[in-house]
Amino acid sequence: MFSAFINAFKIPELRQRILFTLGLIFVCRFIALVPSPGVNLEALQQVINTLSKSAGGGVMGMIDMFSGGALGRCAVGALGIMPYISASIIIQLMTAVIPQLERLAREGDTGRAKITQYTRYLTLVICVVQGFALAMTLERGFGIAGGADIVPPELRGWGFRLMTILTTTTGTMLMMWLGEQMTERGIGNGISVIITINIVSSLPSALGQGIQRFSNVGGPPTAGPFELIGLFAMLFLVTAGTIALTQAQRKIPIHTTKRVVGKKVYGGQNTYMPLRINYSGVMPIIFASAILMFPAAIMLKIPATRHIGAMLQRGQPLYLLVFAATILFFSYFWVATQFNPMQIADDLKRNGGYVPGIRPGRSTAEFLDHTMTRLTLVGALFLTAIAVLPSILSKNFNIPFAIARFMGGTSLLIIVGVTLDTMRQIESHLVMRHYDGFLKRGRIHSRQG
Repeated sequence: MFSAFINAFKIPELRQRILFTLGLIFVCRFIALVPSPGVNLEALQQVINTLSKSAGGGVMGMIDMFSGGALGRCAVGALGIMPYISASIIIQLMTAVIPQLERLAREGDTGRAKITQYTRYLTLVICVVQGFALAMTLERGFGIAGGADIVPPELRGWGFRLMTILTTTTGTMLMMWLGEQMTERGIGNGISVIITINIVSSLPSALGQGIQRFSNVGGPPTAGPFELIGLFAMLFLVTAGTIALTQAQRKIPIHTTKRVVGKKVYGGQNTYMPLRINYSGVMPIIFASAILMFPAAIMLKIPATRHIGAMLQRGQPLYLLVFAATILFFSYFWVATQFNPMQIADDLKRNGGYVPGIRPGRSTAEFLDHTMTRLTLVGALFLTAIAVLPSILSKNFNIPFAIARFMGGTSLLIIVGVTLDTMRQIESHLVMRHYDGFLKRGRIHSRQG
C-alpha cells in the first residue's frame, strides 16, 4: 500500500491531481475557519457545547458535523455543503416523478448539464432560506439560557440578517464550485471529499476526549483498559462490516446474442449486472435523522406532548425503534424511486441481452424487482444496525458522542465509501500506467490464474 502511494507521486498527471485536490481541501478548511461578522464567538461556543451534550446536538449537531465545525464558529462556511446535498437529493427524487426532468436525464451530457444548473439554482434558494433561519436563531440565542449574548443588541436587525445570508450563501456556493473543480481536475468526487474532510476534522477532538477518558491527562481516567480494548475491537469489526456492506453486490449473469452487421459481429458475450446490497447508501440515515429531529423539537415546546418529545430524544428506546423503522422505510423508498427494473429489462431486450433462464421483457423486470427487494432487506437491516450503534454506545455505555459517532452511523459510512471510491480512482491511474496499485496481491493472483 505504501509503495502504491509512492508510485502515485511518480506519475506527473496523478501527482498534479492529488496536489490540486489537497490545495482545494486547504481552501475549504480555511472557509470553515473564517468567522462571520457580528457574532460573539465565546457565547456561541458555550451554547454549542450545551447543545452538543444532548448526544449530538440534534439538527445543529448534524449540520455542524457536515460543515466541519464551521457552524460552531459561525464561519463563512457555516452552512457547509449541506444545501447542495439537499438540492441534489430533491432534484433526484423529482426526476423520478416529473416527466420533463426524466427526459432531461436521458438526453446525455446536455440533459445532465441542465439538471446540474437547476441543482445550483435550488442550492442558492436553500442557502438564502437557511441563512435567514441561522441569523434569526443567532439573534434569539438558540432559545436557551446564555444565548442572548451571541449577537449584541445593537447589531440585531435586517443589517445583521442580510450580512449573515450573504456570507453563508457565498461560502456554500464557493465550496460547491470548489467541489466541482475537484471532481473535474482533482481526484475523487469533490463534494464527497469535502464532506469527508469536514467529518474527519473532528477526529482530533474525539481522540483528545479518548485520551482524557483512558489516561491521567486532565484528571484520573474514567475507564479501564478492558473498555479500551473493547472499543478498538468494536471499531475494527464495525469498520470491516461497513466496508463489506459498501462493497457487497449480487452479480446477475447477462448473456448477449450474436448480431451480424455487415462483416462485424456484435454481442455473444457473457457478463453480469452488479446489484448493490446497500443500493441507497447513506441516504436513509440522513432522511430518518432529519425527519425525527423536527417533530421531537416541536413536541418539546408543547406542554401536552413534552413527554413524547422527551421519549424521541436521541438514544431513547422509542427513538431507536422509530429511527430503525424509518431507515427501513427510506431504504425501500429510495430503491423504488431510483431503481427501474422495467427500464433495465427493456434496455437489455433492445440490446439483445437476457438473464439465463428468464424470459426477456416483463419476466426479467419481475425477476430484477424480486431480487432487489430481497437484497434491500438485507442491506437495510445491516444499515440500521450500523446507524443505531453510536446512539446505543453513547446512551447505554456512557461513551462521548464525539467518539461514538466514529463507531458507525453516517460518519463511518461516508468516510468508508469516499475512501474506497478515491482509492479506486488512484488504482485505475496506477494500473493504466503499469504500476502495482493497492490491490497488488489480488491482481497478481488473477494474472497467474
